[in-house]
Amino acid sequence: MGNIVAIVGRPNVGKSTFFNRLTEKRTAIVDSVAGVTRDRLYGKAEWAGRQFSVIDTGGYIVGSDDVFEEEIRKQVQIAIEEANLILFLVDAEDGITGMDEEVANVLRRTEKPVMLIANKVDNALRQTQSAEFYGLGLGEVYNISAVNGSGTGEMLEAMVDLLPPDQEEEELDIPKIAVIGRPNAGKSSFINAITGIDRNIVTDVAGTTRDAINTRYNLYGKDFILVDTAGLRKKSKVHENLEFYSVLRSVRAIEEADICVLLVDAERGFEGQDLAIFSLAERNRKGIVILVNKWDLVEKDTHTSKKFEEQIRKKIAPFTDVPIIFMSVLTKQRIYKAVEEAVAVYDRREQKIPTRKLNDLMLPIIEAFPPPATKGKLIKIKFCTQLPTKAPSFAFFANLPQYVKDPYKRFLENKLRENFDFNGLPIQIYLRKK
Repeated sequence: MGNIVAIVGRPNVGKSTFFNRLTEKRTAIVDSVAGVTRDRLYGKAEWAGRQFSVIDTGGYIVGSDDVFEEEIRKQVQIAIEEANLILFLVDAEDGITGMDEEVANVLRRTEKPVMLIANKVDNALRQTQSAEFYGLGLGEVYNISAVNGSGTGEMLEAMVDLLPPDQEEEELDIPKIAVIGRPNAGKSSFINAITGIDRNIVTDVAGTTRDAINTRYNLYGKDFILVDTAGLRKKSKVHENLEFYSVLRSVRAIEEADICVLLVDAERGFEGQDLAIFSLAERNRKGIVILVNKWDLVEKDTHTSKKFEEQIRKKIAPFTDVPIIFMSVLTKQRIYKAVEEAVAVYDRREQKIPTRKLNDLMLPIIEAFPPPATKGKLIKIKFCTQLPTKAPSFAFFANLPQYVKDPYKRFLENKLRENFDFNGLPIQIYLRKK
């Protein structure tokens, strides 16, 4: 299980730039519309051979100053709960502000390792000024400039030393299934219905988070591990209102699992937040099953489930080859089907297509519909093979791989899907030089 690193700090200290610097993506859409920034909340990073996930807690703040303070407190709290290491970003240009002091007060009380990082240190004067941050009582101050990257190397060295060692879990060859979805979609009830025990009653002591609980089950002859992050703690009312937190909560569950069962509330429909959680699972290349829960409560006419399903597929496009099951935890309708489908997706994820069979099928198709010529050059694909990765991925070897564009990759993916069963699984297509 990889480590999770959270960035906290007040607005405008450069969290987005710092986040992008760590995850090496230049994708921050910093926009005043709440929710536009959704995708930059979470990214993967690697340094000195260690992989970790980075979460930018600053993505959802809107509102006046007094709301700010409340929000920052929530962010810091959730970072303390969810992360293995907290990066507290301050602004060397502004020096210590009252809000920095408040954040520092909370962070000094946590057991989790905290790194204090002074951003915007891009000249000698700032270097000197940043010494005042020692006054926050959080130990060493790391000077960086997120914009030009200076100082980030030393900071990352120190950071990797502070990360707890990656836990090597004993790998059982059985599916790890995580139940994910927005608050109140019925995750806990679903887990209880499957396991037949109500074990989501947790004494509420601040900070007593254990990581995801993995429990092994055998149900109707199917053996699997349930990754339960939903019932770990009573949700304090604090985070109920903020979409961002339920996405954050899903991160760990998704990373832990092979297959994600996404619970959607039939009465609310498939909303932006459902899509955000779906995309997280897809970007992590996990198998996905969508369960539409509370179907018993929906007024139906003859077309309802078909219509509902079409709407979902439209929203999750282009990755639409996903099982969608209509069910009800309350009446236990199709609960078994849900587990069965998750295990089936796992089995499909394990399938390896023999190279010869793959080429016999795909090469004639490619010959009949070759990639469009670019700059007058003909592109020839001579050979393909499935790569030995956990999630299905395929390499196609071509004379000019750089000229093969996304639409053609999608064409190849669709042909693979038509001929082999990858229902519920994201597929990656790589073009390589032969």
